[in-house]
Amino acid sequence: MPFRQVLGSVGSGAVRVRTGRGHIVVALGAVVALTLAACSSTGGAPRSSDEGSNAGVADTPLATIAMITHEVPGDTFWDLVRKGAEAAAAKDNIELRYSADPEAPNQANLVQSAIDSKVDGIAVTLAKPDAMAPSVEAATAAGIPVVAFNSGYDSWKDMEVQQYFGQDETIAGRAAGARLTEDGARTTLCIIHEQGAVSLESRCAGVKQGFTGGSTEILNVNSKDLPSVEATVTAKLQQDPTIDHVIALAAPIALTAVQSKNNAGSDATIVTFDTNAALVDAIESGDVAWAIDQQPYLQGYLAIDSLWLYLNNGNTIGGGTPVLTGPAFIDSTNIDAVAEYARNGTR
Repeated sequence: MPFRQVLGSVGSGAVRVRTGRGHIVVALGAVVALTLAACSSTGGAPRSSDEGSNAGVADTPLATIAMITHEVPGDTFWDLVRKGAEAAAAKDNIELRYSADPEAPNQANLVQSAIDSKVDGIAVTLAKPDAMAPSVEAATAAGIPVVAFNSGYDSWKDMEVQQYFGQDETIAGRAAGARLTEDGARTTLCIIHEQGAVSLESRCAGVKQGFTGGSTEILNVNSKDLPSVEATVTAKLQQDPTIDHVIALAAPIALTAVQSKNNAGSDATIVTFDTNAALVDAIESGDVAWAIDQQPYLQGYLAIDSLWLYLNNGNTIGGGTPVLTGPAFIDSTNIDAVAEYARNGTR
C-alpha cells in the first residue's frame, strides 16, 4: 500500500505530502544515513551472527557508548529507540550503557557519570537544551564524541554536538496541521504531555501554523500520571463539545485520549504523533485516525552506528545537517505494511 511522505525544506519551512510505493520512504538525509549504515556492517571484517536483524559482528575493538535519554518510565516509544540501539551495538561490537531520567538536571548528571566512567562515545536526547548544555560541553571538552537524536533539532549545532538524528518537529507539526485542514477539522486540541520539552512545543506550534481550517488550543498534562491525563482530557471534552479533533504527541497519550473521548461521550477524532503496537491496533480498529511516524528504532540505531563509524573510521553522517528520520503518515491505507514490524517491537 502507498505511504504518504512529508517532505519539507528546512530553510523555507515548506511542507509537501506525496505518495510512494512499498515501505515508508524516509527523508533524504535518512536514506543517505541508511546507506552508510548498511555499508558499515561490512566494515571491520564482520563475523556471522544469528541475532535477529544483525548481519554480522564487527571485529573492531570493543567500545563503550552511553545512551542517555529523557524517557518517562512506561513510555513504550523508548523501547523502540533502545531496540534500535541494541541492534547496532550487537553488530558493531559495542557495549551499550542505556540510562534515562525525565528530569533534565538528573539527565545531565547521567551524562556527567558517563564522562567520569570514560566512555568512548555518548548519544543523548536534548529535550531541554539549556539544562543539558553544560554536561554536553563537558563531554566534548573531555574528547568524547557526542551525537544527539530525537530532540534538540534547533540547538544541537550550537552545543557543538557532532551529528543529529530525528525529525524537524515544526515541519512535522505543520504537516499534521495541513492534514487536519484536509480532514475538515474546525476545533482542535493539541496535548503537550511534558511542559517545557522543546520538541513537543514545536509540534503544537507547527500544528497551529499548518492548520488553516479553524482554531487550535493547547492543553498541558503530565504524562507521568496517565489517570490524571485521562481525567483532564475528559473534562476538557465535556467542557467544550465543539472540539472535533484531538492531536496527541505520543502513542500512550493518544490511547488515553481514546478513553477520555469515550468517557465524555465525544465525537472527536483522535490523531497522534508516534506509534507502538497498541497504537497500530487502534488505527486498525478506527479508534485513532492516523499517526505521524518519526521511526524511533531508526533513531536509536543510527545514533549508535554513527559513533561506531566515527570511532573506527572518522566518518560523520549528514554533512553538518540533521539526518531526518521522518515524518511520514501512517493510516488505514498503509497500516498493514507497518503492523508486522510494530508487533515485533521495531516500529
